[in-house]
Amino acid sequence: MALKIALAQLNLAVGDLDRNASAICSAIADARAGGADLVALPELATTGYPPEDLLLKADFVAGNLESLEEIASAAVGITAIVGFVSSTGSKLGNSAAICRDGKVESIYTKQVLPNYGVFDEQRWFTAGSELVISEIAGLKCGVSICEDIWSSEGPARRLAAAGAEVLININASPFHRNKGQERRELLERLASETGLKIGYVNLVGGQDELVFDGGSIFAAPDLVARAEQFREELLFVEVDRGTAGGPMSADPDPVGEVYRALELGTRDYIEKNGFAGVVVGLSGGVDSALTATIAVDAIGSDRVVGVTMPSRYTSTATRDDALELAARLGIRLIELPIEGPFQAYLDALAEVFEDRTPDVTEENLQARIRGNYLMALSNKFGWLVLATGNKSEMAVGYSTLYGDLAGGFALIKDVPKTLVYELARFRNGGEADTGPIPLATLERPPSAELRPDQLDEDSLPPYAILDPILERYVELDMDSGAIVDDGFDPGVVERVITMVDRAEYKRRQSPPGIKITRKAFGRDRRLPITNHYIGTGRETAG
Repeated sequence: MALKIALAQLNLAVGDLDRNASAICSAIADARAGGADLVALPELATTGYPPEDLLLKADFVAGNLESLEEIASAAVGITAIVGFVSSTGSKLGNSAAICRDGKVESIYTKQVLPNYGVFDEQRWFTAGSELVISEIAGLKCGVSICEDIWSSEGPARRLAAAGAEVLININASPFHRNKGQERRELLERLASETGLKIGYVNLVGGQDELVFDGGSIFAAPDLVARAEQFREELLFVEVDRGTAGGPMSADPDPVGEVYRALELGTRDYIEKNGFAGVVVGLSGGVDSALTATIAVDAIGSDRVVGVTMPSRYTSTATRDDALELAARLGIRLIELPIEGPFQAYLDALAEVFEDRTPDVTEENLQARIRGNYLMALSNKFGWLVLATGNKSEMAVGYSTLYGDLAGGFALIKDVPKTLVYELARFRNGGEADTGPIPLATLERPPSAELRPDQLDEDSLPPYAILDPILERYVELDMDSGAIVDDGFDPGVVERVITMVDRAEYKRRQSPPGIKITRKAFGRDRRLPITNHYIGTGRETAG
């Protein structure tokens, strides 16, 4: 006898209990209409993920339990597995309710609580220990939640030993580059080792810094069905004791999936927080060009405003590129020269700065004037300011507090500079000058244009060298000696590490941005600002 399963990857909102319950009930109805015996919904679907310290509010937890009652009443003629917050005395559980015949039949509570990277589940939840197996359409189905399948201590092997034939794993698994391939390899290996047919349903959508990519899959043990990434979908899979099958999406493009993650994360941050539109400072450089392009793809050209703020150091070429970009994107462009305010600052400070040579002080004044302009527009018109700094700049502190760091959302904050160029070329469809970003923007050496003839490489190693060092130090936690052993110049490594360590105070004051790498600044990487530690590997770089 065949079991028809629906994996419902939904875009849910943290804290919106009523909307989430309505979306879940609609998915249950759609799954039933599609002939499914079982529908699986994401982890903590009632509350959205991650609810964080909303879990400390008793009325929030109680509201989530009321939502579960409504959802259970909709599970008639179908079994629904839905994530929710369980409450036993003072203990909360990250749990899954198995709903059937209009009521909650049983509850499974997550056994492996992640406490690394962006996860803090041990702060709020108590781990469960009991297995849950339900017979549905003649097949025995076990349940687990997200991290349970990543750990050898999880329940998968015990479920198989207890007679389970199918494992439903509900998830709120954040995206990072190549995460989909890691999941696939894990599930195929686990299915092969246990004999279980595994249905993996994932949340989709943006939540602050996180993007959930969906990409729900079914492995038995080879991959037999996969939903699209970055969109809501109901994936139907037919399962019996011998086979399983369903529709298969194409393999994701490694650069394209990052672009789509940034697009979805930007859209959901804007929409879920109720912003009417966004404003972007356009310098003529690739970072602001990519930021504006993603914003247009996310919410439409009519809700994106570009601002060009030329100074005495702005070249004709970069100004023209900013104008051309705005025209190609079809966005409104405002031009606000900064020469007048800049000269007024110089005049006001002339006496106190007497006998001091111009330096980064004057450069930062220009960046801060631009930041003030953008924030003024934000205040007056209710536009969200999109900061345009990339991960390479954030890492080494190549940014100005209250200047280019000003903004409400930094959507390429976790994108290294070399990947910025890859994403821009991807969106342009190649090297031809037919996409939204002018080819000259991609070919010109990057410059902040805050002094005559300035180039980024005056202050930084070339990005082709800088980014691999940053990946090793920031994302892989390699010490300087190990990085040097990988073939990098000891002096350059020492210089980069010093810049990264000294810039922590700036990063703490930067806007939130979308996580697309394994380790983003912020929740993934938490270091003290006041920090006198020098790693033991540092001496080997000398």
